[in-house]
Amino acid sequence: MVRVTIPQEQVKCQNWIGGSWSSGSGEVIEIESPLTGQSIGSLTASTVSDLGGCIANSTDAARLWAAVSVKERCAVMFRTREILLRDCDAISHVVSAESGKTFGESKAGLLKGIEVLEYALSLQNLDSGGRMEVSNGVYCEYRREPLGVVAGITPFNFPAMVPMWMIPIALTLGNAFIWKPSEKTPLTSKLLVEAFHEAGLPAGVLNVVQGGRETVEAILDAPGISAAAFVGSTAVAQQVYVRGSASHKRVLALGGAKNHIVLMPDADPE
Repeated sequence: MVRVTIPQEQVKCQNWIGGSWSSGSGEVIEIESPLTGQSIGSLTASTVSDLGGCIANSTDAARLWAAVSVKERCAVMFRTREILLRDCDAISHVVSAESGKTFGESKAGLLKGIEVLEYALSLQNLDSGGRMEVSNGVYCEYRREPLGVVAGITPFNFPAMVPMWMIPIALTLGNAFIWKPSEKTPLTSKLLVEAFHEAGLPAGVLNVVQGGRETVEAILDAPGISAAAFVGSTAVAQQVYVRGSASHKRVLALGGAKNHIVLMPDADPE
């Protein structure tokens, strides 16, 4: 069993907007490691005004990114895959430190997320549209176009895997993505966005806003975000769906999944 490495210095989790780090202007939230019960960092939550600047940045970036060919987008995803595999152990240690998982489980979650990224690489072969003549001089046409700016709200128990369900697909299809990680496990987001940045993803295409409930509500209410995805409890998923739909968003709300573990009397807790 690999012993988890806990960050020795306090980590300040910031927003990643337009290719640079900046702090929110809301409340300060401490990050506690379930492994030690000690604080390993903090974040400053994002407010409505913070999100407004992020959306403006994402909107401009989405317009440019959509004009990039899908093959070029896939090339960025492929380079991201190589970076994540290179840094897999280091990222897994951070996942464990902030979520309380064993190193093996954290690594398995990240690798499962990388599998989704690998699927995203196949999207360049997706049927992108067509045109047919249905009557003399009359044509029907269909095509696939990115929505623009989309958002993801992810849970504490899979800090790397669940975001990777969303981000590679959205980016490969030409959208800009705003990610709101759980305020309990924000450290992993820093490493993931740095991997995409190193791979050559243009500034503003992937942004991160830190925060809690207020930040989530701002995302769901914002008219500049076309779609939102959520993973978490059923009760919150219902609220997310209702609130996001009220602002005319496409909403993917996944709630209620549980992993049950039975610990037998003869188990070795270590």
